[in-house]
Order: sequence, then structure tokens, then C-alpha cells
Amino acid sequence: MRSKNGWVLLIMLLSGIVLGGFIGMLTANVSGLSWLNYGQSFGLENPIVLDLGLLILTFGLTIHISIASILGVVIAIIIYRKL
Repeated sequence: MRSKNGWVLLIMLLSGIVLGGFIGMLTANVSGLSWLNYGQSFGLENPIVLDLGLLILTFGLTIHISIASILGVVIAIIIYRKL
């Protein structure tokens, strides 16, 4: 029996998130499909700035989870299991 590669799963999950989010943004203004863009955003509203004099580092992260991105992850997992 062949073992499955974890990197392939990670790439497929990231692809599902990105494609699902893209589809959610495209369907935001379509009356019958606008529910796909429904979701929640969380993270740092204002980025954290670390000024070291010579070097300035800015840290920030915001994640938007929508119905379409969740569906993309589910489809990616189903495809991965079929491999």
C-alpha cells in the first residue's frame, strides 16, 4: 500500500482555501449565490510595528473564512482521499 505525502495534502488544502475564497468573492453580488461569501474575519486589526532603529518590522495577520472556502477545503480533502 502506497503512503500519501503530507506536502500534497497541504498544497491541496491551500489550493482549496484560495479557490474557495476566490469563488466566494466572485459570487458576492450574485443574488442566488451570495451566501457563499458569508463568513467571519479575525486577526490583528492594526499591525504590530517593531522599530529597531535600523530595521522596522511590521507583523499582521487577518484570516477571512467563508462558506466557499470551507467547501473548497472539503472538496480538496475528498480529492486527496481519492488519490
